[in-house]
Amino acid sequence: MRDYLYTVMTILWKDVLLETRSKDIIVSVLVFALLVIVVVNFAITPTPQTVTLIAPGVLWIAFLFGGVLGLNRSFALEKDGGNIHGLMMAPVGRDVIFFGKMLGNFLFMMVVELLIFPVFAVMYNFSLSMPGLIPIAVLTTLAVATVGTVFSAMAVNTRSREVMLPVLFFPVVVPAIVAAVEASASVIQGDVSFTRWLPFLTVFDAIFLVVSPVVFQFVVEE
Repeated sequence: MRDYLYTVMTILWKDVLLETRSKDIIVSVLVFALLVIVVVNFAITPTPQTVTLIAPGVLWIAFLFGGVLGLNRSFALEKDGGNIHGLMMAPVGRDVIFFGKMLGNFLFMMVVELLIFPVFAVMYNFSLSMPGLIPIAVLTTLAVATVGTVFSAMAVNTRSREVMLPVLFFPVVVPAIVAAVEASASVIQGDVSFTRWLPFLTVFDAIFLVVSPVVFQFVVEE
């Protein structure tokens, strides 16, 4: 088990080092998400009533669409640089590679969310002190990273990978995003009922954390 975790963390550390040098994933996701938030802010009349209704959707749409750009870049960099062949030749299980890449995507998306939320809170006049959003953000981002890593590996081998990934990815991850929007709306409105969505997100994550590594093995073999 110790060797397993060490190998996973090695793959994660490789992605972190590559990202600190290129900044391709974090910058692309950050810029796109900020653009969505800013454009919508100027497109609506920011009254307390309208902001409370649309803000959760805007927040998670920005994260989701920005996340797709990051997921696309994740395996595109591996394929374009020929690194994917090195990973496949490594004497480790395919599930180890999956968890290493998935944790990298999860980490990068969480960093972007931490950078975006203060901007979002200022523009939409929300308090920065919303601890209820933390478990929602962690569980939803884990869902996006888990499902997205599989479909990113699948789409990278297609000619239209920028189009193919959203087509495959969005229908599967929509239930988690809906739960995140509903839970976030409850937190913003000061309603404690948001906790009823957390078990759903937990079960969603648990299912795909089991299914995704298995599917990933078949995807990368192809």
